[in-house]
Amino acid sequence: MKSHNSPQRMETTQTKTKCVLYARKSTEEDDKQIMSIEAQLFELREFASRERIEIVKVFTEAKSAKKPGRDGFAKMIEYIEASNEPLGILAWHPDRLARNSVDGGKIIYLVDINKIASLRFPQFWFEPTPQGKFMLQVAFGQSKYFSDNLVENVKRGIRQKIRRGEWLSLAPLGYVNNLKTKNIEPHPTTSRVIKRAFEEYVKGTHTLTSLADYCLGNRERIGSNPCGVSFCP
Repeated sequence: MKSHNSPQRMETTQTKTKCVLYARKSTEEDDKQIMSIEAQLFELREFASRERIEIVKVFTEAKSAKKPGRDGFAKMIEYIEASNEPLGILAWHPDRLARNSVDGGKIIYLVDINKIASLRFPQFWFEPTPQGKFMLQVAFGQSKYFSDNLVENVKRGIRQKIRRGEWLSLAPLGYVNNLKTKNIEPHPTTSRVIKRAFEEYVKGTHTLTSLADYCLGNRERIGSNPCGVSFCP
């Protein structure tokens, strides 16, 4: 007869770790990173099943973590602080939780006062010890460094394009973006219309309204639209 206190029996009755799940993507645009939240939820639920983690509540949001002020993050913190027992946080990576010192510091403080019992990540190990908290600070610091460095790299690229006299955004009327050269060039059709409009306007005999009438009278067209006041340079 098997004992009820066998190791096998004890393993199946072991208490699960209670965690809130937090998933975040960096952009609020629906057509960007569209699979990010869904993929995080799937992977984290599988990880929770393997690691005997009980997910008590799920928080998701689409917002950058570079600055404080995320609604979903704030609701998660409020839920943890209001809980009668310490809870853990389950997330894909520390950079999903914080990319700024304020939010990162809040999490570490809640670990200090034992409101956060554990932080669980599939690719990052954390223990609520002095060394563990130090490594967590390093992870948050790396996330912030990545964001700050990315901003500086983008600004440097913009300054270089300005020095070369290149256009920075969508081509203005009469031009088209060249995806190969990352610059703009005259549109084969509409550039001639714009040039003609400037040539007429520089004569000093037209106002914007009369120039629009001139374009309409001479049936100058941009694409399928007549050249109206809004199209005049």
